[in-house]
Amino acid sequence: MCLAVPSKIVEINDTVATVDVDGVTRETSLLLLEDAKIGDYVIVHAGFAISKLDEESALQTLTDMRNILAADSGQA
Repeated sequence: MCLAVPSKIVEINDTVATVDVDGVTRETSLLLLEDAKIGDYVIVHAGFAISKLDEESALQTLTDMRNILAADSGQA
């Protein structure tokens, strides 16, 4: 099973982006996206950004995921 987490592009170096999710950064290939730019939210699979999504959807998804994790750990 694969879980797609929206990741924000914070840096681009040629075809490699640094993406951030809650302070955790990693490198991601941009070879499959033509128009990615700093500040965009992307879905990453197997090290490749495979699609972009709007900021509102990305932030709502991240909030929902945090709430689910908090409820699962008894913190809700």
